[in-house]
Amino acid sequence: MRHISGLLLIVTLAACDQRSSAPPAPTTKISVRSAGQDRMHQLDDLNRAIALKRAIYASGNECRRVTKSGFVGEYKNMSYWTAACEDKFKRSREWALFIGADETVQIRLCADVAKVGLPACVIKDGAKAGTPAG
Repeated sequence: MRHISGLLLIVTLAACDQRSSAPPAPTTKISVRSAGQDRMHQLDDLNRAIALKRAIYASGNECRRVTKSGFVGEYKNMSYWTAACEDKFKRSREWALFIGADETVQIRLCADVAKVGLPACVIKDGAKAGTPAG
């Protein structure tokens, strides 16, 4: 009788465990975008360079002339752009610009971005809004 009771207890516990290990419900990825993020994709090269240059200046960094810029991809609900700038001594620096849904901009040197494991500052051909970076 003890063996049967023990066996029933084990079967009952195993059945309970099977119900609790049901596959998780599928998750839906939610992306929040602003009109400003979308407008960046509509700018021509000159106006995009002006917008990125202003953002770099606003962060306290120098950018006299944008020599190259482009869209890298989306990274955690932020649009990821890159711009290469010349300073007053004609030295070139590459910047990573992350534009949030609240239209704030986080700016880092591309060399620093790579060191912390974020996607590289590489302009992707044909990259559009909603394309993941990295």
